[in-house]
Amino acid sequence: MYSALPYAFGQVMIEVPYVFVQAMVYGVIVYAMIGFEWTAAKFLLYMFFMYFTLLYFTFYGMMSVAMTPNPEIAAVVSAAFYSIWNLFSGFIVPRPRMPVWWRWYYGASPVSWTLYGLVVSQYGDVSERFSDPGEQEQVKEFRGDISPGHDYLPLVSVMIVMFTVLFGFIFAFSVRTLNFQRR
Repeated sequence: MYSALPYAFGQVMIEVPYVFVQAMVYGVIVYAMIGFEWTAAKFLLYMFFMYFTLLYFTFYGMMSVAMTPNPEIAAVVSAAFYSIWNLFSGFIVPRPRMPVWWRWYYGASPVSWTLYGLVVSQYGDVSERFSDPGEQEQVKEFRGDISPGHDYLPLVSVMIVMFTVLFGFIFAFSVRTLNFQRR
């Protein structure tokens, strides 16, 4: 009746401007509320990571709906993966404290790449000391426990874009090949 690939491509492309507007509104408000340093480079990196993060979450939701027979199952699958992504993102349990046999999933979690990119882009060049008088550690040293620094920022950016493309491609492939209709 219709060709599935142009339909899927249209579905993916129509989300791009909507998510951009959403990321701009959300990003400006949250950036100002958090009190990050107002430099053009840091703000644009923050907006880049927020835009592609919102985009890959949107495409993952579309992909889970396309891969499952009904929206209820898609919601259960998505909730399970969102929980696993958050658990292994390095926010709840830092990567050095994860058991060795689970550290591979840190690299497979898109949320870990987002957090890494946000921390490094905002705090990678801060060399001040904490404001607590009993604390002698610099922000850069503390951040060093989480991430090595700006050297990996291009890789992180590529990985965020690749997750977005991967979820969009799997969505299009699922729309084209999977059919859950019964006769």
